[in-house]
Amino acid sequence: MKSIKTLLFGFLILLISSGCENPFAPRISSNEQTGSGLFSDQKTIDGVFRNLQYAYSLKDTLYYGPLLDQEFTFTYRDYDLGFDVTWGREEDLRTTSGLFGNSERLDLIWNNIITSSEDSISALIVRGFNLTITFNPSDIVRIDGRVNLLLKKNESGIWKIVKWIDESNL
Repeated sequence: MKSIKTLLFGFLILLISSGCENPFAPRISSNEQTGSGLFSDQKTIDGVFRNLQYAYSLKDTLYYGPLLDQEFTFTYRDYDLGFDVTWGREEDLRTTSGLFGNSERLDLIWNNIITSSEDSISALIVRGFNLTITFNPSDIVRIDGRVNLLLKKNESGIWKIVKWIDESNL
C-alpha cells in the first residue's frame, strides 16, 4: 500500500512539473516567435509597427522592451517649458510601464507613412498615429501626431528602434 502511495505521489509530481505554466504570463508560442502568430519576428519594419501596436493594446512591457535598441533615445517637445526633453531606454521603459499600468485601455492606430528612407541596415520612418488612452470612463485622452523613428537592423536581421521623436499634439 505504501509503494502505491509513493508511486501515485511521484506520478502526481511528474504531472504537475511537466504541465506547469503560469496562466497570467503565458510564454510566447513558437508560432508567435516566427511571426505567424500574433507577434512578428521584427524582420520587417512593418513587424516593428505591428508589435508596437500589440504591446500598447496588451499594455505589456515584455513585448515593448525588445523593440528598443540598447542605445534607444526618446525625445518629445515640452510645450510648457519651450524645449525638447530626451531620455534613454531605461527611463522610457519605466515611463511606458507607468502608462500601461495606469490606463484601463490603450488604442494605437497607425496612419500613413509620411516619409520613408531605408537601406539594408537602417531606416528613417515618419508615420502618423492616433492614440486613445482610457484612464477611466470619464478620463480619456486622445493624442494625434507623428512618430519619427530611426531603426537599425542588428546582426540577426531584427529591426530595433534606436531613436523615437514624438511629434504629437501632447
